[in-house]
Amino acid sequence: MIGVLIFMHMTGLPITIMEPDGALYAGIAKHMVQHHDYLNLVADGHDWLDKPHFPFWMAALSYLLFGFTSFSYKLPAFLFLLLGVVYTYRFAKDLYGDKVALWAVCIFLSAEHLVISSTDVRAEPYLTGLIIASVYHLYKRQLLWGASFAACAVMTKGPFALVPIGFAFIGQYMCTRQWKELFHWRWLVAGLLILVFITPELYALYQQFDAHPEKVVFGQTDVSGIRFFFWDSQFGRFMNNGPIRGHGDPSFFLHTVLWAFLPWSLLLYVAVVNFIRKRRSATEYYCIGAALSTFLLFSLSKFQLPHYLNIIFPFFAILTSKYIVEDVREKFFRITQHILIGIMGVAIIAIWAFYRPEIHFWAVGLIVMMIAAFIWLPLTGTPRVFFRTCMAGVVLNLFLNGLFYPDVLRYQSGSTAAFYANKELKGGAIGCYGVNSYAMEYYLDAPLLRYDTIPGGPSLIFTNMEHRDSIIARGYQIREIKTFSQFPVTRLDLQFVNFFTRKSALDKRFLLLVETF
Repeated sequence: MIGVLIFMHMTGLPITIMEPDGALYAGIAKHMVQHHDYLNLVADGHDWLDKPHFPFWMAALSYLLFGFTSFSYKLPAFLFLLLGVVYTYRFAKDLYGDKVALWAVCIFLSAEHLVISSTDVRAEPYLTGLIIASVYHLYKRQLLWGASFAACAVMTKGPFALVPIGFAFIGQYMCTRQWKELFHWRWLVAGLLILVFITPELYALYQQFDAHPEKVVFGQTDVSGIRFFFWDSQFGRFMNNGPIRGHGDPSFFLHTVLWAFLPWSLLLYVAVVNFIRKRRSATEYYCIGAALSTFLLFSLSKFQLPHYLNIIFPFFAILTSKYIVEDVREKFFRITQHILIGIMGVAIIAIWAFYRPEIHFWAVGLIVMMIAAFIWLPLTGTPRVFFRTCMAGVVLNLFLNGLFYPDVLRYQSGSTAAFYANKELKGGAIGCYGVNSYAMEYYLDAPLLRYDTIPGGPSLIFTNMEHRDSIIARGYQIREIKTFSQFPVTRLDLQFVNFFTRKSALDKRFLLLVETF
């Protein structure tokens, strides 16, 4: 089953990178390789200060080996996700035995938003693997390995990556009243090692920003990259007083879990309640400490996105697996999961009927094979329900990765235009005017320029309808080379998904040859 679930994740690797974040990050790493500059993060031709360097370094290394493709961008994240699989198994096995560990891995791999993150890759697959790896090695008192994984997590997302790691042990030692362990000298050593191991990140930030106070970042000069790394990017977002702000809702992650941890979300809630109710007989508090502290912190934050929760999915998976193996009532388990399986089946049929994606027979064949395995699974009782739930997740995500997303991404005009230009135009710079596309910049073989005004002489321009009309109104002669449909594919809505109303949800993008007056 684990092999099937890993294959399910692999089906997302060749899918076109999605805008805005995934394509932005892919382009930043591409700039590193093209300019042989691994210290400066650059986007849109300007210094970029937001995320730390580690994921970009990993993507750049993959580009050097495999070239600039969707696969090469997503491969390192997938490998770190597999690192999370290994350490979820090892940690759960040490705590609860082999069966809980194997089932925890299946739950972890089939959690819906984790699969989505293998397709729409950002920083979370890296963090997910690094955090559980750090917790495991610190649990085994292997400080060098634990600190190195923790440092890589900090260089992926910032110091807040230490929250689930730290609270795994704070929760354990406080709940078991091991006060001496809580204040043991090894934590000071671990902290010093982490500080040493993050020096590449601090050096890169200093060289790009602190050593150049004249640079304009966030509309101002004298911006410290090191201060941003330690404070503004973390506490500034949490308190909503930094340069990047959001609008938080304390209940956001409570309902986000319902779909993000599908098809195990209801059992997760029950498992947490069951753990709290029976806490006096609990043998460990690492998982509940890491999961609930991070969940609470994110819920109190003013900057919230669904994929933030992925980093604690290994702990969710272990808690849920332990409950299923040791405490669940078979009738409750069977009814709950068959209802969720039914909902997933209805969702597949509804999306297929409303959206009507282009058919790829290899994907349909795989889906039919998985449905057959679902029906004739040679097991009984709780194992049969458990593995049927896993198979339902496989069917859903084979449908999404094999049929739905490839069709949806035809409407990401930037990447579609880049593929067309690479094939039909074979070279020559293209300029964006009035629009921006990180996907076009990543996939285009030629340079992508950004124009504030129309340049003199003939030029290829990628633009929208409003700016196309303004070019015509100003007297330029144009030739429309190709028209592309455009929709922000990471923000799907019912109007777009519905085949009958999709045209009214689409914008247009144009590839123009603009002549002189």
